[in-house]
Amino acid sequence: MESFSSKSLALQAEKKLLSKMAGRSVAHLFIDETSSEVLDELYRVSKEYTHSRPKAQRVIKDLIKVAVKVAVLHRSGCFGPGELALATRFRQKLRQGAMTALSFGEVDFTFEAAVLAGLLVECRDILLELVEHHLTPKSHDRIRHVFDHYSDPDLLAALYGPDFTQHLGKICDGLRKLLDEGKL
Repeated sequence: MESFSSKSLALQAEKKLLSKMAGRSVAHLFIDETSSEVLDELYRVSKEYTHSRPKAQRVIKDLIKVAVKVAVLHRSGCFGPGELALATRFRQKLRQGAMTALSFGEVDFTFEAAVLAGLLVECRDILLELVEHHLTPKSHDRIRHVFDHYSDPDLLAALYGPDFTQHLGKICDGLRKLLDEGKL
């Protein structure tokens, strides 16, 4: 007898539909105002750093697609107990990264690109392990693309340098708010 699951089919359709719609307007539907502001600043940093609007748009679009897909999987109860433990570990590591980024932004002469890059690489690896059996290789590539882009030590050095002070301040304000509200 053929194996058919309408729940599985609906989940696939939801992920596919949301990935096709990933963009600025959809991000505002699924992502709160503060997160949206942080994403906008990350876009501006990427655009100024790469000098390429398409590259910056691609990395943010990939980030949104991955975030929405992981949220759909979590909300649909697709993760088992071991995967939920990984999700908790991912959130803790992401929170640690945000607090480290804030600390580097607030305390002069403390920035170390290798430390922040290392935390982002750990986040990437945990997330890849979490979604290993749930998302396609294309989505895995998107995860790598986003985390590899933002863990680039040269990009991080530029972000914490004098040319990106305004962007860093807005990112830190957003991260602080997300941490205070318990959203990160």
